Amino acid sequence: MRFTVRLEIALPREKVLDLLTDPAQRPKWLRGLVRHEPVHGREGQVGTVSTVELRSGKGTMQCTETITRREPEDLGQARPEQVVRYEREILAPGMWSAARERLSVAGPERTLWESENEYRFTGAMRWFAPFLRRAFIAQTRSHMEDFRAFAEHGTDVRAQDR
Repeated sequence: MRFTVRLEIALPREKVLDLLTDPAQRPKWLRGLVRHEPVHGREGQVGTVSTVELRSGKGTMQCTETITRREPEDLGQARPEQVVRYEREILAPGMWSAARERLSVAGPERTLWESENEYRFTGAMRWFAPFLRRAFIAQTRSHMEDFRAFAEHGTDVRAQDR
């Protein structure tokens, strides 16, 4: 299953990148995050492997995330005309996923965030996945919209979940 979600954020790309890559900010916008811990490598760098645990409904899901691409390596060196790329693979029981994030300047104070996602399933999930396509798209859009609300207005998802 593949899909792309696009979203504009009313902030300069540099500010979006600062917030998006700051691990201390992640729990404020990534709904359901229980933990995100690097087990090999440095946070956000290519090759880094992290354990991620997310709460969904009454249960939790644990997965392994590997950063596969970050261009430019030093995000502070990104030129305005350059598309910043950040890619990761996620492994969980019965699922493999790749997320390819692209952030580009959409105007003086605007950033375009494009998130291309690919999922592959094994076992029973392989049969149910086509019926869940809309749910996967909605979840991705929701995470992106939560980030936008946090970045633009300081909205913390943890306050909404109480």
